[in-house]
Amino acid sequence: IALCCDLIFVCESTKIGYPPARLWGCPTTAMWIYRLGLERAKRMLLTGQLIGGQTAVSWGMASECLQDEESLQLRVEEVAREMSKIPVNQLVMMKQVVNQAYYNMGLQTTQMCATLFDGIARHTPEGVGFQKRAQQVGFKQ
Repeated sequence: IALCCDLIFVCESTKIGYPPARLWGCPTTAMWIYRLGLERAKRMLLTGQLIGGQTAVSWGMASECLQDEESLQLRVEEVAREMSKIPVNQLVMMKQVVNQAYYNMGLQTTQMCATLFDGIARHTPEGVGFQKRAQQVGFKQ
């Protein structure tokens, strides 16, 4: 869901990824390809690996990586204050222009496919087994 945010800020301890891609679903937002490009999206989704905050920024997934949660909070508040000075109608139009480009690239169709595949994956023998195990021992990387 974080990849659907307009701006993403992380701290050095941040871990981003989709470990369930290994056997229990498909990310329904389908934003990986749009945020990371083909090679890195496949790397993340075919391995289920996690990356840290610095890597997220260098890969273009996040805007900034801050040292810790306190500095992260301060920076997010600073950017929010900057944005609050811009007329709402201007913000809406800029967001619509950017989003329309994603729609033109097929985002909505990609999300529909991802939602269907997510439902299928959760009902495979591996997906059902994962659910049962997660209920017994919890879910960890």
